[in-house]
Amino acid sequence: MKRLVPATLLALSIGLPAFAGEVGDFETKLRAAYGDYRTALFTTNMGKAPESTASLGKFAKAWSAIAAEPAPPQYADDAKYAETLAAVSKITEVATAEVAAGELPKAHDTLEGIRDQIGDLHIRNDIYSFSDRMNAYHARMEEVIALDPADAAGVHAEAAVLKYLLGDVVAHPPKEADASYKELLGTVEASVAKLEGASKSGDAAAIKTAIGGLKAPYSKLFLKFG
Repeated sequence: MKRLVPATLLALSIGLPAFAGEVGDFETKLRAAYGDYRTALFTTNMGKAPESTASLGKFAKAWSAIAAEPAPPQYADDAKYAETLAAVSKITEVATAEVAAGELPKAHDTLEGIRDQIGDLHIRNDIYSFSDRMNAYHARMEEVIALDPADAAGVHAEAAVLKYLLGDVVAHPPKEADASYKELLGTVEASVAKLEGASKSGDAAAIKTAIGGLKAPYSKLFLKFG
């Protein structure tokens, strides 16, 4: 795994204007582009073709601008940096073609790969952002959704994991967090609490309902802030 170079760590810790600014500026651009990506992921999942085309177009434009710039300091030693940028561009092209063909569910699945590419980029370079925390929760949530509601003990154990991962999200809010963030986060917390309570009771029907109630609150939080 690549480590941040000492100079980068120094810049981040003491705030050297030029260097820290270069690091921060890039991450700001990346997060802005990721916002368009989140919208594309959401709209393809909802089956909204015009909105999916628009959001994918915005993301493709933002990503092209990022790819045209030299690697910022935090990724300067990452041998796979260019490969990651190219992979994201390719995924975007494929998903755009799938949307144009009316294959929105397929495009949604294709777009999931971008989440992995950016997550791997951060992992390789010792960066762990709010989006990475949201993605860690999402990955485990998808596993929980596939569980058998009759397995109360297994679901209860996984509810504890979700609670832990959500606690990490709560402890590190995004810079743009506002009143709506707190409201949306509260609904996710409530969905996990409901799952925890249902699994503790052993009621398979209640567990099934609680599992089914996980995705919508998360999706709303992810769309706006993830």
